[in-house]
Amino acid sequence: MKRLLIVYHTQSGHTGALADAVRAGAETADGVTVRCLKAFDAGVDDLARCDALLLGTPENFGYMSGALKDFFDRTYYPLEGQLTGLPFALFISAGNDGTNAVREIRRIATGYGWREVAEPHIARGEVTPADIDACHALGAAMGEGLAMGIF
Repeated sequence: MKRLLIVYHTQSGHTGALADAVRAGAETADGVTVRCLKAFDAGVDDLARCDALLLGTPENFGYMSGALKDFFDRTYYPLEGQLTGLPFALFISAGNDGTNAVREIRRIATGYGWREVAEPHIARGEVTPADIDACHALGAAMGEGLAMGIF
């Protein structure tokens, strides 16, 4: 079984709705175990054991949430050099445009040596049915890609 880890933070519930859609999509893949954790609940062991990663955050002041940054701070040095090539993708709930949050997460992911395998989904403003559908598709694509050995 391949393991897909979803790590996210939500405060207003918008990113939580996106995470639920990502998880539901990922769970459609056979041969993939999906673990969905809030950023403060995820740690070194969770990250070390996954075969792919989906990260979700609200855009806070043009940046990722403090909770997601905390996840990175707690896991980077213990896993430094051990996760090179880990496939990942992003989903963002943004009140503005979300691009700064994406840019900063990509910078950190580069430090880990991860490999981005899909374009981020950015839900701008209120989460719409189209955002939910896009996140479901993102989760399904990540799950299927993992199951098929593409990632």
